[in-house]
Amino acid sequence: MTATPSDLAQRQLDAYNAHDLDAFLACYAEDVVVLSGDQVQGKGHDYLRERYSPQFTARSCHADLLGRVAEGDWVVDHEHAVGTARGDFDLLVSYRVKDGVIDRVIFMS
Repeated sequence: MTATPSDLAQRQLDAYNAHDLDAFLACYAEDVVVLSGDQVQGKGHDYLRERYSPQFTARSCHADLLGRVAEGDWVVDHEHAVGTARGDFDLLVSYRVKDGVIDRVIFMS
């Protein structure tokens, strides 16, 4: 059975919380685009590895899912993040799924 966009969003959240970088990266397209609002923050697995490796190695980060909405290729999560480089905060993050992987992420906080 093919994973739904919601399944994939959950899989990447589970990998994030487990600090499993390989499982986390497997959820994303090689050329994923990561935005904060409308500003591109980075692209690709190298960017994700650089951004998340320190937090995963320190085992400092965790995100609690407060709510999720899915429509078509898009999933929007309301999360409470702790132990991040930015500290603890609530945010909305949207994921677009294409060809079975997340190809676009938009952080809104």
